[in-house]
Amino acid sequence: MAAAAAAAAAAAAGGLLHLGASRVPSRRPSAGAAPRLRGASCARGRHPRRRAPPPLAVAAAEEAYTGAETELLDALAGVQGRGRGVAPRQLEASMERTRRWRALFRLWKHWETNSSLIEGSWQLIFTTRPGSASPIQRTFVGVDSFKIFQEVYLRTDDPRVINVVKFSESIGELKVEAEATIEDGKRILFRFDRAAFNFKFLPFKVPYPVPFKLLGDEAKGWLDTTYLSQTGNIRISRGNKGTTFVLQKSADQRQLLLSAISAGTGVKEAIDDLTSSRQGIEADLNTLAGEWQLLWSSKTEDESWSFVASAGLKGVQIIKEDGQLKNLVRPFPGVSLNASGNICKNEDGNNFNLSINKGAIQAGGLQFPLDARGEFAMEILYIDNKIRISNINQHKLVHVRIANRT
Repeated sequence: MAAAAAAAAAAAAGGLLHLGASRVPSRRPSAGAAPRLRGASCARGRHPRRRAPPPLAVAAAEEAYTGAETELLDALAGVQGRGRGVAPRQLEASMERTRRWRALFRLWKHWETNSSLIEGSWQLIFTTRPGSASPIQRTFVGVDSFKIFQEVYLRTDDPRVINVVKFSESIGELKVEAEATIEDGKRILFRFDRAAFNFKFLPFKVPYPVPFKLLGDEAKGWLDTTYLSQTGNIRISRGNKGTTFVLQKSADQRQLLLSAISAGTGVKEAIDDLTSSRQGIEADLNTLAGEWQLLWSSKTEDESWSFVASAGLKGVQIIKEDGQLKNLVRPFPGVSLNASGNICKNEDGNNFNLSINKGAIQAGGLQFPLDARGEFAMEILYIDNKIRISNINQHKLVHVRIANRT
């Protein structure tokens, strides 16, 4: 019974990855430009460091985010499974930012629950304690292709909190509803009372088999709003089981791209929408410097592992401000491929030359040489402080920054 009640709360315990307003958007590339494999190489020696130009103004909708809000959302970028399957280093950093955020805004009084800003549909982007949930709840949290929302309607004759799991546009959704009351203007008290699956392929709803009336206190809970932004875009809440939730009302084009990657559909269209609408600064080695994790590649099936490592079509890419570059791929547990060389910028817009001159295969304590030499042209289609979209040898790549300059 207890597990069933926890499962009913699962719809509020997950959500897709979102990003805040971008700080360093790139200049839109010229139409039709595409990098190709070619023999251009980078000049030897140390590359001069240039001071990165200041960020340009972003769209009015994105300016609704404060610096602290953007910092938090950027910290959550790349956290997959809503905190379930994330690497310990990234989860620790994300949780620390959440704690700092709550402490920073603890004295702000505009977040009271009776504010009209809390009304509406919220998409959950992160939870700090997914491992404490029931098996069903952990399943919802760990599937990035599920979009999970919380709808809050308190200023009506029938106040309600509705948790929604959207499986896909073609399958349907699960709605778990609770009657709600407000305590002391801040805490939402709720009791689950009904739930149903709404499948697109059925003409009727399928009741969710949870006997809420028989569960007593197990069907009850509360939700504190610990932060609500002045614009109503970001909310941080804490539940009765100690879980912290970070929710967002609207998604920008970067977030729509990450949602498409999670769902596995519409990625190319989302890339085109993002790269065609953003205006920004020109990319250089300062903006490229850092550790980047590949999220998506347009095609890798027909390529050899040596080419994949050389071109950076999988795994992690490390770029330093002096032009040193290293690609790291782990095709199997205990086995890694690396390819290293350098990168330099062309005089032509956001185009770069990549020269890979050595590679290696690492298996346990053994190392073997790998012929990963190659010369590539890379065009940066979009870059900010967290996301990078590039085109290399007719492959479109989407990376997320997991570490700053190294």
